[in-house]
Amino acid sequence: MIFSLEVRRARKGDCLLLHYGNKDDPGLFVIDGGPKNVFEPHLRPRLVRLAGKRGQPLTIDIMMVSHVDDDHIQGLLELAAHDVKADGSKRLVRVTSLWYNSIENVVEDSVQHPLAVFSQFGGASAGSGDQLSDEQIGEIEDHIDENDEDRMENLHSGLRILASIAQGDRLRSDANKLEWPLNAEFEGALICASETSEPIPLLRGLTLTVVGPQKPEIDALRRKHHDWLEEKAKKNKSGAAELAAYVDPSVTNLSSIVVLVQAKKKRMLLTGDARGDKILKGLKDVGLLGKKPLHVDVLKVPHHGSANNMEKGFFEQVTADHYVFSGDGEHGNPERETIEMLLQARGSDVGTIYLTYPIDHIDKERENDWNKERAKEVSRRKKKGKGSVRDPWSFDKNSLSALFATHGISPGKGLVIVSEDGDTIIDLMDPLEA
Repeated sequence: MIFSLEVRRARKGDCLLLHYGNKDDPGLFVIDGGPKNVFEPHLRPRLVRLAGKRGQPLTIDIMMVSHVDDDHIQGLLELAAHDVKADGSKRLVRVTSLWYNSIENVVEDSVQHPLAVFSQFGGASAGSGDQLSDEQIGEIEDHIDENDEDRMENLHSGLRILASIAQGDRLRSDANKLEWPLNAEFEGALICASETSEPIPLLRGLTLTVVGPQKPEIDALRRKHHDWLEEKAKKNKSGAAELAAYVDPSVTNLSSIVVLVQAKKKRMLLTGDARGDKILKGLKDVGLLGKKPLHVDVLKVPHHGSANNMEKGFFEQVTADHYVFSGDGEHGNPERETIEMLLQARGSDVGTIYLTYPIDHIDKERENDWNKERAKEVSRRKKKGKGSVRDPWSFDKNSLSALFATHGISPGKGLVIVSEDGDTIIDLMDPLEA
């Protein structure tokens, strides 16, 4: 039996292919497609090779969008757009089930869709694009104190969220055209976990348990969204002021799908961008985590190795033989602090760490991000006369290179760098014939 996780380069995002079944009856589960400039160089050629010379589209049993952030959905959006334009056998794939929590399912009311706010800006509407023009952004910024850098940053974060939601809408529209069933195993409903969640038997000996998002969290999010809408109505806000107010990232973050996939006694935990504490709670709620740590063969480390909402305790309660960190250093990910947590929790028994880009490449991008954020902190300190400023970048204190060297970790010695031209595959059973 085959049970293998293939890790593709995906810049700052995720792109994973889960292979299972056997060579005569293979199954394929695609998880996320990365941001722009991932589909053409990294994902599409692999799908073509997997399809071989059969002259038919490649069957994907499940295509899962963990959540609608650009660095997870864009590559799959480009795949769907390609196949919408193609005919019959010229299509790349045939998708049996698309797993995706649309924003309508999350907030349960399409009339209250956050993208309705876009319609207040003329051409930038939910149906005509997924971003605002510079002029429209400028109009929104006029409603914010130019010295309020925190709120200005929140605003741009909110705009990115709204753009991601628009991309999700386009994916669902293209999926309908291609007749990709939405959440087929869940009868089209929202994919979420509850205390009564049971493993779902899939084809070819695979079972899957949904760990997140959790139903109580979604219910709380719906109440929060409803309260926000009521508050908006009371204040009768509209236009730029209203969009400036809508900067809550919880709609996308809390809808991130987390699954534990199992074949016989081998297990993989695929976490998307979910928070570490939410993953632990989800594992406990479905009975996978008790007094003893949960051991899995493969852990896709949450949120590209970001240290936000992660702690050493997570790596003590969830252990693995293989740890996958996706990210090219943009936004500082994977962060050194997270890898330090892992090494502190596991010591010499850390297993194998996978990085999707070379260490030097990641460190260069991380240093760029560090210096950019430090410049913001210096500027804020000058304007407000308060606020902390991080120290200048230090190779010894901040780089992954120095950390790995201290622990004797290097390519071939506890570290694997995902191949740019080849295939990086973690085989848990019979080897996959790439």
